[in-house]
Amino acid sequence: MASPLLPVAGPSISVCMATYNGSRFVRRQLETILPQLAPQDELIVSDDASTDGTPALVREVCGARVRLLHGAFRSPVLNFEQALQAAVGEVIVLADQDDIWCPNKLELVRGHFAGRRGERRLVLFDGRVVDEEERELHPSIFALKQSRRGFFRNLYDSSYPGCCLAFSRELLEIALPFPHRILMHDMWIAMLAELCGEILFDPHITIGYRKHAASTTTFARKFEPVRQISERAHMAWNLLVRMCELKYHKKI
Repeated sequence: MASPLLPVAGPSISVCMATYNGSRFVRRQLETILPQLAPQDELIVSDDASTDGTPALVREVCGARVRLLHGAFRSPVLNFEQALQAAVGEVIVLADQDDIWCPNKLELVRGHFAGRRGERRLVLFDGRVVDEEERELHPSIFALKQSRRGFFRNLYDSSYPGCCLAFSRELLEIALPFPHRILMHDMWIAMLAELCGEILFDPHITIGYRKHAASTTTFARKFEPVRQISERAHMAWNLLVRMCELKYHKKI
């Protein structure tokens, strides 16, 4: 586990968390993140107009170690976008407000990105699914999502959950700003990596994804062809536009 008192070799990391009425579980999550931060790292929390005291709780737990941002988006995509726009680290790690990080997470992240400056790199780390009391429901997110590469399969049914993602600043720079009304931020970032980046899968368990009544991530596969075709067509069109823009500006 990285000590917050000692310098740690490797790239600087921005941990970006989006919160909304997360006071029930956010303390536990923050307490698993803070001990892993090195002096060069930052924790950014963007709060989407919570009414349950979440911002005050974040400040109480984190003190000066957090950059706390406020907004009124009613959208996890826009909320995460605000956090990502503020990030200055060489590596970005997404964090949900209600998960539990294992003590090895940022150490593994640092290892994957050390000496890789200039690369558009996305790394997925496995996790387990737990219930509200942190009892294991399933030992592998990768297995549940059948996570693997492939542009069209992931365009149809993304196997890149945001809680598992770490990526380079170079990938972030081509992902921002997010297109209007994209389905999800994590899918957008991962699909850009599919098109013009490097993707790695690390089987180490680094989080406990807490499954509860208010969870936004689902591992169940739903067959809703009209809605899915519309959403995926919108995503594909925006990917095409972004790739054309990057090519025009000679960034790819």
